[in-house]
Amino acid sequence: MIPVERLIPWVTDALELAGIAATLLGAVLATYAAVRSVRRGTPRMEVYESYRRQLSQGILLGLEFLVAADIIGTVAVEPTFRSVGVLALIVAIRTFLSFTLEVEIAGRWPWYPAPVSRE
Repeated sequence: MIPVERLIPWVTDALELAGIAATLLGAVLATYAAVRSVRRGTPRMEVYESYRRQLSQGILLGLEFLVAADIIGTVAVEPTFRSVGVLALIVAIRTFLSFTLEVEIAGRWPWYPAPVSRE
């Protein structure tokens, strides 16, 4: 059986790679979708808004994996006040980024109700 201390670096590396892959894949898929929309004659503003929303979703997913990797890497391996402080700062920055991206995607503050569609 593998000791947890030896497994943790592999887990954190895998989560970091997943975060990078999610961000990169999100960017590639958003770009592909935008190019297809432009070729179909979709209005540029619509393409732009869709592209931003899809790109933001990829970044958000990537950030979630990276935060998980940081938490596991810090908490599982002998946490010190310094490492926990650094973790807190990293998580705060990434949470702020996630929050602002979520506001960008939704186009409103989270505590405001979603606009009602009149279709």
